[in-house]
Amino acid sequence: MSTRAYVYSVYQWLNVKIFAIPGRVIALLFFAFLFIVPFITANKYLIYTLSMTCIFAIFATSWDFLSGYCGQINLGHGVFFAVGGYIASMLSAHFHLSPWLTISIGSLIAAIAGLIVTLPALRLRGFYLSLVTLSFPIISHGIVLAFADYTGGEVGLYGVSPLTTSGTTSYYIIVLIMLFSVFFMYKFTDLESKFIRVGIIIYAIREDEITARASGINTTRYKFLVFFISSFFAGIAGALYAHTITVVGPSTLEVMFSFQPILWTIFGSIGTIYGPVAGVFLLYPFMEFLQIWGATEHIRYIIFALMLICFMLFMPEGVTIWVRDKIEVTCQRCKKINIMTRSYCRICNGPLHLRKEESEDL
Repeated sequence: MSTRAYVYSVYQWLNVKIFAIPGRVIALLFFAFLFIVPFITANKYLIYTLSMTCIFAIFATSWDFLSGYCGQINLGHGVFFAVGGYIASMLSAHFHLSPWLTISIGSLIAAIAGLIVTLPALRLRGFYLSLVTLSFPIISHGIVLAFADYTGGEVGLYGVSPLTTSGTTSYYIIVLIMLFSVFFMYKFTDLESKFIRVGIIIYAIREDEITARASGINTTRYKFLVFFISSFFAGIAGALYAHTITVVGPSTLEVMFSFQPILWTIFGSIGTIYGPVAGVFLLYPFMEFLQIWGATEHIRYIIFALMLICFMLFMPEGVTIWVRDKIEVTCQRCKKINIMTRSYCRICNGPLHLRKEESEDL
């Protein structure tokens, strides 16, 4: 294939898969903006805030992958974040290992912890599973205090090496890791993926696990897989967090910390993968800027709660789904996404804006 033909094929792919779908165009522009931020401003605090936002975006997306898609409601997801952070911190502070090794080992041990948490998930569902998962951060908090010589106890563990010596370089590394993590989990849950055909199975387990098991699906194996992947990426987020702030403490095991990815995800749109990313990037920097403007912690949480309530009243399915419904329309015939302004589908040329009676007939 000549260079011209190759460029044309790439353009055709972008035109069909990206430029024709408004939501993907917005995502492309958003990620492009993240890459040019250091060229726009040299404000170190802004770069640091965006780095933390990217880390929490991985954390929230990992919760949505487990609970939003697979239906395994986890109220103690912060334990995987804390395991990744503490393991990476101890390896860095006590053994002076490279951040790349500490992040890798920390995320793998967090994934192993996820497999342990899967055991009660094999027997419990719904509200009962949520209560059991809520106990894991409390147990882990006790372990941290019991081994204070290694974990730092209540004070926290200091002496963690930074990711790199340059804040801008660390920012780009974190952005790239976030892009890879979010894209991997998105493709893993994509019902139309031609390479990873697991999304439909995870969706079936969420909708009706008993029926999925009766259909011959090994739900146990897929639960282990989902918990492993979710806790692995939560561990990556925790390890990056530890190397970014160069300290880790028991605050990551507080119950409220485990509720934060749930709130971010519900605000952004649960069960979408991209919803948690949008939720974190809308809420976390806003809370940080409130602190700059002099708002106390109590005032910030009051504003956060009121804003969350107001948005949920008018956008009960989340911000991204509300925006998506305003700019996109799905063809009733071929199920392909089109921009809202089109009258006919770009694939099958079928009418897009049908009356309710006509839509039901199709």
